[in-house]
Parts: sequence; structure tokens; C-alpha cells
Amino acid sequence: MASIIINGFWGIFTNKFGVFGGYFAALFLTGSSWYIVHYLGLIKHDEDSAFIDMGLGVAICLVTKGYLLSGINSLISSIPTFLCIAIGAVLGGYVSVVIEKRIIEVKQKKKSFKTTSLEIIDKKLGGELCQDKL
Repeated sequence: MASIIINGFWGIFTNKFGVFGGYFAALFLTGSSWYIVHYLGLIKHDEDSAFIDMGLGVAICLVTKGYLLSGINSLISSIPTFLCIAIGAVLGGYVSVVIEKRIIEVKQKKKSFKTTSLEIIDKKLGGELCQDKL
């Protein structure tokens, strides 16, 4: 659905408004497609399932469209773009993992601090986790 909407209408925005039409199309077309598919839940996504964003579908649709309209030359001329996308995906994945690990570390430190604080308070109040004294 997102591929059809984005590929079908993007050119209308860019032909009419130029570069700013591209920005508007990115905001309006991609944003509304994301809202319908992901936020409203048009496509069901379980917590334990693999997540593939709609960008993959849009990319496949665009590559196929280019191949059908311009032949193999469109694929060959797109190789530098594919390389940049691959590098960006690897860097984005790495940064995501680093951020997630940091979030887990901070949560563990907070939990450890709370537990340690309760133990110190308990010792000062006489032990046995004197909940009635807290």
C-alpha cells in the first residue's frame, strides 16, 4: 500500500513544487502511510516477530519501476546509492545496539541503587527489612 501511494504521487508533488514538493511528499505521503500502517495497526505486528519497515517495500517497488521503465541501466546507475544505503543501515544498526545497551545499563544501575539503598536503610533501622519503620 505504501509503495503504491508513495510511488504514484511523489512525482506529482516534485513536478509541481520542485524540491519543496519532495519535502512535502516525504512528510505527507510517507507520514500518512506510516500512521495508517503502523500506528493504526493496518498490519499486525507482534512483540516477538521480526520487524521489517515499509521502507523495504518502497525501495523494491522503486527499483522495479526503474527497471521496467529504463532497463538494466537504471540498476547499474543505482549501485552507488545501494552502497550508501548499506553503509547507512550498518551504521544505524550499530548505533541502535549501542543505545539499547546503554539504556539497559542505566536501568540496571537504577535498580541496583534502589536495592542497595534499601539494604543500607534496613541496616540502620535494625535489619530484617523493617517495613513498618520505613
